[in-house]
Amino acid sequence: MDVDKFELIKAQLQPFLRQGEEYFRRVEGFAREIPPIQIYIAVAAVFLTTLLIYISNSTTLSWHLIISVVSDSLVCGLRVLKHTVSNTIVLSGLSGGGKTVLFYQLRDGTSHQGTVTSMEPNEGHFVLNSETSKKGKIKAVRIVDVPGHSRLRPKLDEYIPVAAGIVFVVDAVEFLPNCRAVSEYLYDILTKASVVKRKIPLLILCNKVDKVTAHTKEFIRKQLEKEIDKLRTSRKAVSDADISNEFTLGVPGEPFSFSHCVNKVNVAEASALTGEIQPLEHFIRDHVKP
Repeated sequence: MDVDKFELIKAQLQPFLRQGEEYFRRVEGFAREIPPIQIYIAVAAVFLTTLLIYISNSTTLSWHLIISVVSDSLVCGLRVLKHTVSNTIVLSGLSGGGKTVLFYQLRDGTSHQGTVTSMEPNEGHFVLNSETSKKGKIKAVRIVDVPGHSRLRPKLDEYIPVAAGIVFVVDAVEFLPNCRAVSEYLYDILTKASVVKRKIPLLILCNKVDKVTAHTKEFIRKQLEKEIDKLRTSRKAVSDADISNEFTLGVPGEPFSFSHCVNKVNVAEASALTGEIQPLEHFIRDHVKP
């Protein structure tokens, strides 16, 4: 095959490559409920299958052309993958912890009177309010506030596969009466296969620390570790049969500590009502680079 014919056939394939790139970009928009890696594997399989069918019907194609086309398709895929790093931060926790007020503080810098109850996920894609005065290009963050009502918690599973980080909000004032419920919800998140396999970082954010009766983050951390230590024993038999909880927390024979988790778990304090949310903003920017 002469060079001119080689270049002609290659030029004829360029529209297919551009179309493939467009398909990659469209897939990005539908990646909320499906882990991105599964999407790209499926798209790559379809693309390569189509390519092999074309090759099988074109006996005039040389291996040089095949290699050239495959290389171009890989470059195309990698170019798109560069822009698919997750920018999603999920706010979770029991109802009444202040998740929605934190959402508004991040977006608007206001508390919206400090009492907001959500029955549907609040979702926004925006530059953090504290960064709006900064010069230069700042990367927007996708914040999802998932309702804490027990019936609505399954919605969390829709967002975890694309989460760059999870914020688990704890009411530092009403912590003790809700310690068991908080620990159970946190346990469920930490043992999710999608969290463990992707090692999604998690911030336990002790909210409402502006109140005199609020517990400290050290106290809350120790109590959560003690309660989860009890839970991992009582739930072991259930976890073995529960498809949503495929992993056991901690080190066998040792008291549970958050440092034993495969994903990084930190504890911090904040006050959504007064706007003292710097630890939350730092967590976001640690995992969604500006």
